[in-house]
Amino acid sequence: MLLCSSSAAIRRISVSWLIMANNSNFKSHRLSRSESSTKRPGTMSTHSSLKDAFSSYADHLNALNEKRERIVKASRDVTMNSKKVIFQVHRISKANREEVLEKAEKDLAAVRDQHISRLVKELQGTDFWKLRRAYSPGVQEYVEAATFFKFCQTGTLLNLDEINATDLTGELMRLAIGRISDGEVEYSERICQFVRDIYRELTLLVPLMDDGSDMKTKMDTMLQSVVKIENACFSVRVRGSEYIPLLGSSDPSSFLVGVSDAEL
Repeated sequence: MLLCSSSAAIRRISVSWLIMANNSNFKSHRLSRSESSTKRPGTMSTHSSLKDAFSSYADHLNALNEKRERIVKASRDVTMNSKKVIFQVHRISKANREEVLEKAEKDLAAVRDQHISRLVKELQGTDFWKLRRAYSPGVQEYVEAATFFKFCQTGTLLNLDEINATDLTGELMRLAIGRISDGEVEYSERICQFVRDIYRELTLLVPLMDDGSDMKTKMDTMLQSVVKIENACFSVRVRGSEYIPLLGSSDPSSFLVGVSDAEL
């Protein structure tokens, strides 16, 4: 009788353990399923946020590239029309001085109103320094045209804190050679002195500039312009009018314009 009772008790305990084990496995299975179900939306959310981020970056880069293209186009228009002003001023002589300067002044104002203003509008609200390579050539050409016109009009530089005077000296060299060809030696000598002054002042400033600046290269070009003007003025003073025909015509496109006496 006792043996039967013990066997029954053991069976009840075994059944209880089996039930508890099954319940435990079931709970752990439910827990793992619930954890996986909670993790899955998080993973999907992460992928979605990354996709949105890359889409945002792509939109930003596309907008920046489109803006750069518009700025490059505007800069080219500024460059082209500024060169036209420079060519217009190069036609100056004693006979047509007022007419040429009046036309050049109107053309320069048109460059500001039509093209520079468009460039400024594109650069508003942006980090303009990131796009400086896109618009720098046009701005430099405009400053060159404006300073060249100002010198021919008043004999002075523009009243600005920073101007690109290095490119101006190349145009002044061509102007000086052209004026010598027309017999205006005194005017060419004034140009020569003016270019010397610019070069002397910039030799004090350029060493303080950043090493990445291209001003040091431009200073070498400026020195060449100074030497060419000096050689032309010196040769006219020494050899007289016989030297003037060697300089070619006053047309800036003449192949002899700017060629020194030694090179001839």
